[in-house]
Amino acid sequence: MGVSALGAAGEPGRATPPNHVRVLVVDDSAVIRGILSRWLEDDPMIRVVATAHNGVEAVRRAQQQRFDVIVLDIEMPEMDGLTALPLLLEAQPGVQILMASTLTLRNADISLKALGLGAADYIPKPQSTGIITNGVDFRRELLEKVRTMGQVARRRRREPLIDFETRGPIPASQPLQPRRSPAAAPEPKPARAQPSRARPSVLAIGASTGGPQALFSLLGSLPKPFRLPILITQHMPPNFTRILAEHIQRQTGFTAAEAVDGEPIRPGRVYIAPGGLHMRVAGNASQPVIATDDSPPVNFCRPAVDPLFESAARVYASACLAVVLTGMGHDGRDGAAEVVAHGGTVIAQDENSSVVWGMPGAVTQAGLASYVLPLGRIGATIGSLMEGRCP
Repeated sequence: MGVSALGAAGEPGRATPPNHVRVLVVDDSAVIRGILSRWLEDDPMIRVVATAHNGVEAVRRAQQQRFDVIVLDIEMPEMDGLTALPLLLEAQPGVQILMASTLTLRNADISLKALGLGAADYIPKPQSTGIITNGVDFRRELLEKVRTMGQVARRRRREPLIDFETRGPIPASQPLQPRRSPAAAPEPKPARAQPSRARPSVLAIGASTGGPQALFSLLGSLPKPFRLPILITQHMPPNFTRILAEHIQRQTGFTAAEAVDGEPIRPGRVYIAPGGLHMRVAGNASQPVIATDDSPPVNFCRPAVDPLFESAARVYASACLAVVLTGMGHDGRDGAAEVVAHGGTVIAQDENSSVVWGMPGAVTQAGLASYVLPLGRIGATIGSLMEGRCP
């Protein structure tokens, strides 16, 4: 769809079919606004209802029109994204805000602060307009996140969800799963894997959308002193993972840092997979070490959760405890299968406490989780498993 098709996108009152994801794009660059709007409207179920060039205009738009998703730039004149964020949430309860920021340490820090203030997710924006124009990965991630966040907004507002296959609405109460014939038998509950009888020697965690806040909550709820090493793969680009480690250390008291290739894995420390690199466990159970590499993305991600879980399962076997937190897609499912195959235990976050029940849902539906729990109960369950008790 060309730019001309967006002609009235910035004007209040543009008609929007009810079964579309309604989007506001906020960026001080007219070029970037145009590119993002074109990409989004190439999806037949997404409509860019309005655009804005700074936070002041964005707030005004939010007071005039209804949106499901706001793509919000961070650095803008007159009012930046972080300042506009609470005002937008006040004007539009339930709206999902996707922060867009360039890959700098400062913007990584701001993005994580924005998540704490109520932003739903972030998307790293390449610094070069040429990269954005030709960025296949950035475009795919943008469309995937806007689609998913649109469904989240509609579910929270109890509005009809969107069936992206038939391009029609589905009831907000219906789970986001393939439709079944009315005559079909009820969907059986997924099987649960048997938990390991061995006490865990490692805690491996995978997360994506909504992950940072879930990680702060989970790590803060773990029993202290905590005797296991904690290995975390959170879908994040370079710089963001470094800032995430700093936030974890500051908010939870754990010693946390980006993992370094070849360093020994020690109890009580938090190792974060560096942005742009997969993190694996090498060595053996008595002398485990970190291994990082830039091999091809897995599930479109690098770092990915599957390589961490698979390698941890091979090294720790039945003493591997894996936790899958909120996130889009199914990364972690194949790795969880390896954990179960080696006799380990998998915990999945439940749907109600997840921002997006993609990754933990995939693990649950595959019958790989021994426990499917609200975020607030996972820490206590880990403590019980460490004591040799199956809760």
